[in-house]
Amino acid sequence: MDTPITSDEHASGDAGGAQAAGSSGAHAALLIQRQTRRLGKLQPEVLADQDPEPLHQLRVSLRRLRTVLQQFAPALVLPDTISDRRIAKVARHTGLTRDLDVLQQRLHGSLMPLLPAAEQKALRPVLKRLKRERRLAFEGLEEALRSGPYLKLLARLHHWQLQPRFTPLGEQPLRSWLLEWQASASASLFLHGGWYATDPLDPALHELRKRLKALRYTLEPLEELVGPALSRWIALLRQAQDHLGELHDLQVLTEGLCDQQRPGQPEISLPGLEAEIAQEQEQQWQHWRALAGTLHSDAARQELQGTLLEASRLTLA
Repeated sequence: MDTPITSDEHASGDAGGAQAAGSSGAHAALLIQRQTRRLGKLQPEVLADQDPEPLHQLRVSLRRLRTVLQQFAPALVLPDTISDRRIAKVARHTGLTRDLDVLQQRLHGSLMPLLPAAEQKALRPVLKRLKRERRLAFEGLEEALRSGPYLKLLARLHHWQLQPRFTPLGEQPLRSWLLEWQASASASLFLHGGWYATDPLDPALHELRKRLKALRYTLEPLEELVGPALSRWIALLRQAQDHLGELHDLQVLTEGLCDQQRPGQPEISLPGLEAEIAQEQEQQWQHWRALAGTLHSDAARQELQGTLLEASRLTLA
């Protein structure tokens, strides 16, 4: 799951309220600068591989950078060498390593201490195999982060920031275009089939989670302009994303354990672990269903639309 934006991401030197109220292109350039700086800061920490958190934060920054480039594409004049496809290629390498980190943390950190001794013993070979698989996955990630294409991408992003270029739309005031800049993320969001899922394992929930995350990443940079009404919505989106993220992590854990079963060997019996996973899954499912009812209601949808519309109208007042 994603953690809240840290203080350095909101530093006044990067994007203060007065700056954010300028043109759409300038605002996007500041957001790009924020994430490229974080990527540069996180890279040595990820490569040191002493703590899984920097990898998680690097993955989040790659997602945020992709969101900005997609959201504000009509406002920016970028060279062809800076593309979502190039960033996505590196982001994919972070996925497997991060999933294996989650598996190990779940098993070793929170679930194994709750299990009987016999199940803990049965899981030790599984943890060894996960550790080996994670080492191999990290080697691929390390190669991607040290590769020429990725380093050139970061260099080109820094070079573009020295003299950023904007389209005529990018020169327009940000506040006047608030509705349009968030429209791609919110369009048809509430029509998504995941809202009506009746099974916590429904694949539509994972897709809905990605849509919610995209909307949250789109709205957060606008929070300084819109104020508390939007802050409330961002907090609700984060909660929804967290519940769906927990459900996804539990599903990854279950599937990962199944993948560890070796052909021709006796199946590992883990009733205690299965019970703990089922209990956590039910709790997260109930939390999600309650929150989904709030977010998907007529009143909530109209509130979000009204909040953004009112913020846009302030420019014309």
